Amino acid sequence: MIFKRISIFILIFFSLGFPLNFLVSRWEVAGTQMKKVGNYELGVVLSGMAEYNKDLKVLSARRGIDRIWQTISLYKKGKIKKILISGDTGYIIRKGLHEADQLKEVLVLWGIPTEDIIVENKSKNTYENAQFTGDMMRQYKYKKKFLLITSALHMPRAAACFKKQNLKFDVFTTDHYSTKNTEFTFDQLLPSINSFVMWEVYLKEVVGYTVYSLRGYL
Repeated sequence: MIFKRISIFILIFFSLGFPLNFLVSRWEVAGTQMKKVGNYELGVVLSGMAEYNKDLKVLSARRGIDRIWQTISLYKKGKIKKILISGDTGYIIRKGLHEADQLKEVLVLWGIPTEDIIVENKSKNTYENAQFTGDMMRQYKYKKKFLLITSALHMPRAAACFKKQNLKFDVFTTDHYSTKNTEFTFDQLLPSINSFVMWEVYLKEVVGYTVYSLRGYL
């Protein structure tokens, strides 16, 4: 009977939005209004925002596509002069996705000059994003501070990896799950299947940060 009660408690707890929103809000790196962003020679945006439809031969957007959406806005507003897209694919088995190269094709199609888009197309995870981007900057002797762009929930791990490479940067976070001005609603006290999905997203970052720390990536 005790195990049944524990199981029911765990099921209810992980289906509620309120405790999850509390944890997520404290993990995410706060956003910055675009008008308050300074000017940079380079914006580095991390991959992990798209999938590839092999039938249609096109990229398919995921929630993280806000990373490139906001990057385009930063570029169009003159906040960044060039865009560096870092990352090939994190999939081990699924083929067809080569995100940096394919996103560059899309941006060129949308009118951004090809000379303003740089790709780092070897990395397969956040640690390699930082390592290979750092290698490129050292190769070309780029020493200016750049703008690191990724999801708010992903930024703690990403920023720690880039700091490990002794790179100078400021952060700009996207696709926030929580905001300071979000009002509490009673539906956060009701069980929701969406909470289970969000727990997976949150725990992926927490576990990823922990593993990276243990492996000396941070």
